[in-house]
Amino acid sequence: MIFLCSIVLWSFVFAWHTHYTRRPVFALKIEPQLFSAVTLVGIVAAAVFHQWLDPSLRGKIPEEYPADLAHWLAQLLFAMFLSQLFLLFAPFAWLMRLCKNRRASACLTVLFGVCVFAMRVHSLPTPFPPLLLTMLFAGKIAMGFLAVWFYLRGGVLLIWWWTFLFEARHLFNLTGN
Repeated sequence: MIFLCSIVLWSFVFAWHTHYTRRPVFALKIEPQLFSAVTLVGIVAAAVFHQWLDPSLRGKIPEEYPADLAHWLAQLLFAMFLSQLFLLFAPFAWLMRLCKNRRASACLTVLFGVCVFAMRVHSLPTPFPPLLLTMLFAGKIAMGFLAVWFYLRGGVLLIWWWTFLFEARHLFNLTGN
């Protein structure tokens, strides 16, 4: 089922993204400044989560944190190839076809990601403190807009790089550093 859904979602991306944005899905020539910006944002976001948010979240949702390297690799692959497809690539392509407006499509894509996140938080057995919840939602909105902006300028590969950097924060706990 996941394979068939992925085919449908990738077909949205390949059919509509390039046509409506006039940009390639896979940009092979990425500007060095853009690559540096994505790398910096990925490292800063990972450091902020690792230092301030992960300790609070690990106690509330331990199943979201990998227990070993095999689980980390599975989580990384899921985040790169399915989560980004479901939350960014396909919704943005579909909304571009629907709205034909980049700003509206970007806003609705971020709103979709925030709604999915809200449903996920709502389904958790323990409630989050209001300050932590506010920080998570603000981060989700900011990172959502950055992701769309980077995606439009650098394509899928740049977002995968960013996701890798963000998920690499878990390696510090798995290696004991």
